[in-house]
Amino acid sequence: MELIYSLTEINYISKKISKQLNNQIVLFKGPMGSGKTTLIKSICKYLNFNDNISSPTFSLVNTYENSRNNIIYHFDLFRIKNLEEALDIGIEEYLDSGNKCFIEWPEIINELLDFKCTTIEMSVVDDNKRRIKIN
Repeated sequence: MELIYSLTEINYISKKISKQLNNQIVLFKGPMGSGKTTLIKSICKYLNFNDNISSPTFSLVNTYENSRNNIIYHFDLFRIKNLEEALDIGIEEYLDSGNKCFIEWPEIINELLDFKCTTIEMSVVDDNKRRIKIN
């Protein structure tokens, strides 16, 4: 599926995408500024996660829990230099937890992703529009 949307349509797009998330692991790929974190925030709100959803740029992983005790782990692997660093933060335990994992910049852990994942590729169309491809 491919979608082009503006920021004013983010809630509609998040609802549509949320219904496509059949896999626990969701990979968000795209250049800096393509809206990965913004989209994750909106998806989390649609899934009834009302925590302060923010980019885990410095913490590397944020944990969100909703009123039904469902958990989402939100990773930002941009600052991870190699697979060993990802293993040091316990990435395998998170991936095997059975909880949803939303992973920004997942390329560094490709060799660990030997199971079904949903990939959301984002790109900038212009200042107000983004393109999303979901695989």
